[in-house]
Amino acid sequence: MRKYEIMFIVRPDLEENAIKEVATKMSEMLKEKSANVLEMKEMGQRDLAYDIKKYHKGYYYLIVCEAENDEAIREFDRLSLISEDIIRHLIVKVDK
Repeated sequence: MRKYEIMFIVRPDLEENAIKEVATKMSEMLKEKSANVLEMKEMGQRDLAYDIKKYHKGYYYLIVCEAENDEAIREFDRLSLISEDIIRHLIVKVDK
């Protein structure tokens, strides 16, 4: 199994429940696509190094997961690009 670290930033102008719902929805999608979510860490609101879509701050989340193939990772990438609630994401394959 391959291990991945996924960091994404949710836009800060959402309500707290909506922010958590976005993160939960993305985590559940990974599980549905047969990825094993090892850790989901809420890193809180932080200042951005530069403005992204006119936002100065964002809510950071980190998901560590394992997947047999990259189907779940590709779906996460696709949904993150479509979603207006996620302003930036990064997927890193962790070497053993």
